[in-house]
Amino acid sequence: MTEITVFRNRDGGILGFESLGHAGYADKGEDIVCAGISALVINTVNSLGRFTEEQFTVDASEEEGRIVLRLKEPAGHDGGLLIKSLILGLEEIQHTYGNDYLVLDFREV
Repeated sequence: MTEITVFRNRDGGILGFESLGHAGYADKGEDIVCAGISALVINTVNSLGRFTEEQFTVDASEEEGRIVLRLKEPAGHDGGLLIKSLILGLEEIQHTYGNDYLVLDFREV
């Protein structure tokens, strides 16, 4: 199962996210759920770097299936929109395939 946590501050500002684990929907190389999640997460990281002025760090481990993105400041308009788009895509995957493969959580930090 992939667990994704979106980090927010007390005011609801987005501070980053963590994606951990592999979906386990199918065998490696054939897991469309894991591929969809990975595409959304990696595209969001790349888009934040290319299309926004957001300052952030990324830590990743392919073996663990872990990507952690931490923003230096709460996301601005463009960064927030990209992360909200990520959340929308993840919610659709979760709705379609269920909580056995993807759990989306929000945590105040």
